[in-house]
Amino acid sequence: MLHIFICEDNDIHRTHVENIVNKQLFTSKHDMTLALSVAKPYQLLKHIEARPGQTGLYFLDVDLQSDINGIELAAKIKQIDASATIVFITTHSEMVHYVFTLKIEAMEYILKDSPAEDIEQRVIECMKTAYQRFLKGKHANSKYFTTIIGYQKVNVKVNDIIYFESNLERRNKILLRKIDGELEFYGTVADLSNLGRPFFQCHQSFVVYMNHVKSMKNSKAEMTDGTHVPVARRRMVAFLERLTK
Repeated sequence: MLHIFICEDNDIHRTHVENIVNKQLFTSKHDMTLALSVAKPYQLLKHIEARPGQTGLYFLDVDLQSDINGIELAAKIKQIDASATIVFITTHSEMVHYVFTLKIEAMEYILKDSPAEDIEQRVIECMKTAYQRFLKGKHANSKYFTTIIGYQKVNVKVNDIIYFESNLERRNKILLRKIDGELEFYGTVADLSNLGRPFFQCHQSFVVYMNHVKSMKNSKAEMTDGTHVPVARRRMVAFLERLTK
């Protein structure tokens, strides 16, 4: 099911969007629901944090009369719901550049001062597009590795992961190497045992994503980013079998 969320501090504008969404839900009979419509951003965050795994379409105002604005709220939503579809309904078109600064992918920017029929049509089109993506599995089939860093939940696309390495200098720390950098979180290699294929523990300190193994030489695997990972002798046969497959 595609869950729809609205966060708008103005009661009149929020009710207007609610009415459009509910009307479309009634007429379309699609597998969508208006999960929550609120004025306060932290109320929305609390709701989705308690329900991980939902696929969401979010209609957000930019100016929420809070210590965070709608664009910052969208960034926090993305940390929880990596497949979130974001739509901004706002009077602040000048803030669009800030969206790119925070690297937020937004489907649409709808201006509140547009004619009512234009707003309705664009909200409906966003719902239709988001639902088609949902049905095609564009988001649902995307796989993510999720971990906690500090007080934040972080989602990393599985296909972006090169390898995991236990940090021997800092006990119970894992280094995650990905195609665009690296990050570190608390954990052990044993905690990664449930990842399954295409991951493989090639060494007591390393778990590699086999699709990123480029070649094998002198008991070391060369990864697609140019780094080299040791392969333990006792795991060599299984590693080579997996690599050839």
